[in-house]
Amino acid sequence: MTNIQDIFKKSNVAVITGGASGIGLAAAKYFAGRGMSVAIADLGGDRLAAAADELKGIAGEEEVMAVETDVASRDSLEALERAVLQRFGRVHVLMNNAGIGPETSLFSPQANWDHILAVNLMGVVNGTRTFGPKMLSHGEPGMIINTGSKQGITTPPGNPAYNISKAGVKVFTEALEHELRNIEGAKISAHLLIPGFVFTGLTKGDRAEKPAGAWTPEQTIDFMVESLERGDFYILCPDNDVARPVDERRMAWAIGDIIENRPPLSRWHKDYADKFKAFLEQK
Repeated sequence: MTNIQDIFKKSNVAVITGGASGIGLAAAKYFAGRGMSVAIADLGGDRLAAAADELKGIAGEEEVMAVETDVASRDSLEALERAVLQRFGRVHVLMNNAGIGPETSLFSPQANWDHILAVNLMGVVNGTRTFGPKMLSHGEPGMIINTGSKQGITTPPGNPAYNISKAGVKVFTEALEHELRNIEGAKISAHLLIPGFVFTGLTKGDRAEKPAGAWTPEQTIDFMVESLERGDFYILCPDNDVARPVDERRMAWAIGDIIENRPPLSRWHKDYADKFKAFLEQK
């Protein structure tokens, strides 16, 4: 197991997509605070510049770069990699974190489906495929952290495109870690970040203040680091409303639909409501 102190250290380099706000910015601040050089990628010039200024206040002008990047575009990700390598020489941490969540239904406009899948899924796939080879070839310890979602595991009704994108991130990251651990001499590991309810631009809606049940992005990153210190692959975050045992039972019930041959999404099926409630309350 790689000691994260060998990765999160001065002179090493972290790249975070979706790094201008929320979980991505909290991660970037943590890495900068450890003395790492940090590159954040996002859309929105003013927002990106403001985030870069915050990071420069932590790490210094020379250790921070901000690159406007559309992760839905493979060309844009390749341009990001070229810029980072030209500035910092190599990458030790890649955090594929950029994500969007416009509402969809099965038959909602194609543009929303295409956009969510391009950003949330292919942004992770192409980010990894762009940066991964050179991260392996430099021979130093590193890691790839992909931001998934509990909705990609329990797949609740509503917003199917989002659920599909995050289910794909889970499957891709599992395959990535399997492949990495079977490459002789490889010092790069993969990890799946599964946030709970986090108060970010993606989740806040019209709310100006954090709900009591939500975690802050900083709490999420603190939990992520603790999990990485243990060598966890699945970084299953709780929040102030949902403890880990509840998440575990919800996930167990979801896979049980297949094993028990129940209707799909039986947790929300009227004929199984009482059975699910009893399952959730089991000790």
